[in-house]
Amino acid sequence: MNKTTIYYDSKEFPILGRVYVALSQKGLCSLTLPAHPVESFFNRILTTFQPHFFTQNAEPFQDLYRQLADHLAGRLRHFNIPLDLRGTPFQLQVWEALGAIPFGETWSYGDVARYIGRPKAVRAVGQANHHNPVPIVVPCHRVIGAKGDLVGYGSGLPLKEKLLAMERKNRDLLLKSE
Repeated sequence: MNKTTIYYDSKEFPILGRVYVALSQKGLCSLTLPAHPVESFFNRILTTFQPHFFTQNAEPFQDLYRQLADHLAGRLRHFNIPLDLRGTPFQLQVWEALGAIPFGETWSYGDVARYIGRPKAVRAVGQANHHNPVPIVVPCHRVIGAKGDLVGYGSGLPLKEKLLAMERKNRDLLLKSE
């Protein structure tokens, strides 16, 4: 029998509020933003991973917390943490594509669909984007509507707008420092 252990924790961040995070032996598997009930965080972990042990422990998350704080302060463009994403092959393909969207830039759902070679799958891309288990780390907030409008962010459009504004403001500073 598989004795899967999932660690979880929560922490308050500027811009975001309190986030809940979960980590398997393979990597970060969930990051839930405050707009979602904490019960949905726990239910998703229990149904997706069916852990044998599910325990609160802040220690395994210290590197993630540092990177998340640096990202929100505009000092970090790319996260460098292992992930354990569970989804359909299509969802995994979309989530991987989201990582290709440069810091401070946006793509439309159609751009993502074309990037993965499925130009007619725009709505399916939207659904995969909506089910991203680790927002911010996998930057689903960088996906916008075809006309450039902010649409479809499960944690609320005000947060999406704040995240994009922070990234745009800091994009040029980060490029100069590299």
